[in-house]
Amino acid sequence: MPAKCDVVLILGSAPDVTLCRSWPRAPFDRIVAINNAWRVRRDWDVLIHPDDFPEHRHPPGLAPGQRIVRSDVYVPSQNRFGGVIYAGGTMAFTTGYWVLDALRPRVMAFAGCNMVYDAVAGTHFYGTGAADPLRPDMTLQDLEAKSARLMLLAAQLGTLAVNLSPGPSRLVFPQATPEALAAGALPAPPTVDAARIDAIRARERALNYVVESGRYWEEADRFDPERLAEIDALWRAAA
Repeated sequence: MPAKCDVVLILGSAPDVTLCRSWPRAPFDRIVAINNAWRVRRDWDVLIHPDDFPEHRHPPGLAPGQRIVRSDVYVPSQNRFGGVIYAGGTMAFTTGYWVLDALRPRVMAFAGCNMVYDAVAGTHFYGTGAADPLRPDMTLQDLEAKSARLMLLAAQLGTLAVNLSPGPSRLVFPQATPEALAAGALPAPPTVDAARIDAIRARERALNYVVESGRYWEEADRFDPERLAEIDALWRAAA
């Protein structure tokens, strides 16, 4: 059974993530850092990263209660929500599905995950990095649709996805602030049309674009980007 908690803070690597250094630990029950974001604040609970995350970027050690989640853990979680092809092959969405599966929070709050890369330099809090959503990848062709999917599937489980980062965003989650979370002043949850969501997921299952290993790039020839775009359009409309 998932270890339920109330509010989970998910940290990405956008420059604005450094704002969270001044946020008090309350109201967050868990802090999940993605890739390099463990550097932003020391009180993280979970670090999640892909298997090819460079060794020299790993934390030097783990404090009591801290742990690392890799593909052997997050891929099965993602598969329980339909698989990476439909979920979106970026670590922000991967982390969201793992949090839903493993923690089932009332709120999952994203910071530093806007996935907007207009600047030539300074794309990440530590300088310039390789941004997942900029690589040619069929799972990333509509980030707004992928975030809509995550938001709606989360809402079906009673979890509200919110965005704590200011400015433009590819996330369609409602905006919130740490102060509002602490006060219990949450934005309204999205409208969930269960029949509509079931119909979209049936379309996904009919395509059968599931790769149990999560290594979808090894089977890329069997996936049609146009069929995936049709699914994306349905999620956009549902949100």
